Amino acid sequence: MRITMIGSGYVGLVSGACFAHFGHDVICVDKDSAKIDRLRKGEMPIYEPGLDTLVAENSKAGRLTFTTNLTDAVADADAVFIAVGTPTRRGDGYADLTYVFAAAAEIARAIRSYTVVVTKSTVPVGTGREVARIIAETQPTAEFDVASNPEFLREGAAIEDFMRPDRVVIGVESERARAWALTRCRQPLRPECPTGSGSRQGCRPGAARARGTPWQWPSVRRTPWRRCEPRANRSRRRRCQLLLGRLLRQGGALLLS
Repeated sequence: MRITMIGSGYVGLVSGACFAHFGHDVICVDKDSAKIDRLRKGEMPIYEPGLDTLVAENSKAGRLTFTTNLTDAVADADAVFIAVGTPTRRGDGYADLTYVFAAAAEIARAIRSYTVVVTKSTVPVGTGREVARIIAETQPTAEFDVASNPEFLREGAAIEDFMRPDRVVIGVESERARAWALTRCRQPLRPECPTGSGSRQGCRPGAARARGTPWQWPSVRRTPWRRCEPRANRSRRRRCQLLLGRLLRQGGALLLS
């Protein structure tokens, strides 16, 4: 799948590099030419453990490229992710969506065929409808759908969170966009293990796809929450329960007497 990531900041760069690692062709776009030059040289504008290696590997493989030309990057894309900044406005504290709406207008002028436009930035409810309205008004003949795919990336663990997420949230309205989300966007996130291994060690998303084997979900054994506690905490909690029970029994005996 051909993916264009508008914005090469924290979310856009990490997401673009991870999508490229899954085997997609990714173009990261940014208006800051100095940042794009640094990325082409392998210099990271942010610090995230392992990101420099991930970018270098996929850039060398030709799956990850960087540009300042949004029109050419969007023209042949199957999906365009809006990952621009949404700084807090002074005075009212609301998110400033200026860059999101400006990106939507530029995307509209560059679309040539059916494209799924995905909001990846942190935006309030109703932003998707406004993005769809802007695209439709800018280019009435554009064939597109708008989807939402919020990010849940923690600084310092963003690559791991993207590669092995505990949840993937995708919001769509049309059946065509839903089919795209389920078959083309969600599928590479399914981790693969060698047949019969019974373990997720050494497995990575997309590994089985390269081998041509069908997608499978690994068996997950649900663990009761008490087993997730450290042993010291469980012992301490048990002692507290015993002490509380003894006090309650003594109090009951005093009341009866």
